[in-house]
Amino acid sequence: MLTIDPKRSLLLVIDFQSRLMPAIHDGETAVRNARRLIEMAELVDIPCIFTEQNAKGLGPTVTDLPVEKGRLIHKQFFDACRESGFLDHVPADGHIVVVGCESHVCVQQTVLGLLAASRKVYIVRDALGSRRPEDKETAIRRMERHGAEIVTSEMVVFEWLQTAEHPRFRDAIALVK
Repeated sequence: MLTIDPKRSLLLVIDFQSRLMPAIHDGETAVRNARRLIEMAELVDIPCIFTEQNAKGLGPTVTDLPVEKGRLIHKQFFDACRESGFLDHVPADGHIVVVGCESHVCVQQTVLGLLAASRKVYIVRDALGSRRPEDKETAIRRMERHGAEIVTSEMVVFEWLQTAEHPRFRDAIALVK
């Protein structure tokens, strides 16, 4: 199957933190699209994992993103996969949908770690952020070169639905409008 399998999906929300986000280029768009996916995941029973990098320095996850809807993992490593026990929460056969900041640091290193651990990874382009656009674009190209699929938030919504007959179809349409 080339589309994202909702039965095997996990949404990974990386480091949308309060002291970092004001510096992120077009950060409001990334947060809005991440929230859309968090809400969609809840509608279709897809688990979420949130990470926070050095929360003492970068603050908690921004209040626009409902951390309580998933598992929160605190980390010091840029690559969350290096944190003890992290991969235990990421199914070996999972379709890992990734959103977060910064694209070229924690997101990229975590994605490369997931790929090295043989996970199937989908990077949500419109729910990623970096301070500089060129860092984001370079990271996206690098992650794709190593095997990550590049998608948009709307692509994820419809792949999770699979059909217009899905019982949450109307709710999902309201999220993408």
